[in-house]
Amino acid sequence: MNLKSIPLGVLLCMSLGHVQAAELKTIRFGTEASYAPFESKSPSGELIGFDIDLGNALCAELKAKCEWVESSFDGLIPALQSKKFDVISAAMNITEKRLKNIDFTVPLYVAPTRLVARTGSQLLPDANALKGKRIGVLQGSVQENYAKTVWSPAGVEVVSYQDQNLVYSDLANGRLEGTLVDAISASDAFLKKPAGKGFAFAGPRLQNPAIFGVGVGLGVRKGDASLKNALNTAFARLKSNGTYDRLMKKYFDFDISAD
Repeated sequence: MNLKSIPLGVLLCMSLGHVQAAELKTIRFGTEASYAPFESKSPSGELIGFDIDLGNALCAELKAKCEWVESSFDGLIPALQSKKFDVISAAMNITEKRLKNIDFTVPLYVAPTRLVARTGSQLLPDANALKGKRIGVLQGSVQENYAKTVWSPAGVEVVSYQDQNLVYSDLANGRLEGTLVDAISASDAFLKKPAGKGFAFAGPRLQNPAIFGVGVGLGVRKGDASLKNALNTAFARLKSNGTYDRLMKKYFDFDISAD
């Protein structure tokens, strides 16, 4: 690389990124552990999942100690702001609404949103088709925001839960007609499980960039540019050295990368 060809401002950012990354000793990640395959718990109570492995790999790349703190999904942003941890790692989409309160790293991956309903129900992810139906969503999620913004005014009963697993339970027991959810998580945590027998995706994926955002990122406090830059630098290295692809293939049989 010819350093003379690189603008001074870029060189300063590169140097600053190295200094900031070197100063990191411990990174505390906040997560919500009921959203497999991204974050969940093993039978022994250990945190597992793609986001957990990716967070640990980022810490290793930065030579920092990883600590994990659990929270409800809707409590993650307030907890980050009150400094209970440093980073949100919980399959959180980067949206304009959230960017008013926190900053994000570059997108790590893309998770489409789809409706899950009983096979043969003829339901579609459309307000008219769902009028009078009870649809479960995770509290604080982009799916909840979409359902309450677009569907509720048309007469759809949107029911919010603090735990997506409780949504699946009520869906299987007939208390809900459907759930609007991250399709990757729904496939792994419900449709491939015995409880998900007789259920399937209903209709196409939903498209609404204003609500669903541009992909999933790591959330950091407003103005914490040093940590955000260090995480972005470490993530770029994980992609270039093959670690990201290895982790992705461990959990998925398709490409979820954001680019």
